[in-house]
Amino acid sequence: MRISEVVKRTSLTADTLRYYERIGLLPPISRTDSGIRDYQDIDIRRIEFVKCMRRAGLPVEVLIEYYKLVRQGDETIPERKRILVEQRDVLKDQLKDLQEILNLLEYKINVYENIVLEKENEIS
Repeated sequence: MRISEVVKRTSLTADTLRYYERIGLLPPISRTDSGIRDYQDIDIRRIEFVKCMRRAGLPVEVLIEYYKLVRQGDETIPERKRILVEQRDVLKDQLKDLQEILNLLEYKINVYENIVLEKENEIS
């Protein structure tokens, strides 16, 4: 699959895909005889994983380290798991904070809705 198709499929720019390959988040992408990148399904799965981890807040440097560990083999599974567990815990804390913010916003919205309702009752 050509880079233009991967761009459409993943919503990443061609520059980002080339950058990810250059810094090691993606392995070297196979090429056609004419030198055009030819992405495989496994490349797409890896791109989707990288996108997910980036959305989860994992820094590029940590992802690079993660993939270095992957290439080192199964003996690095505990370290890879540690990276993912740490990020999960960060996300859980963020979710807790966001829920508190959401609760406050809901409260304030209800206060304003009650004020409007009172004003409407005064008019009627």
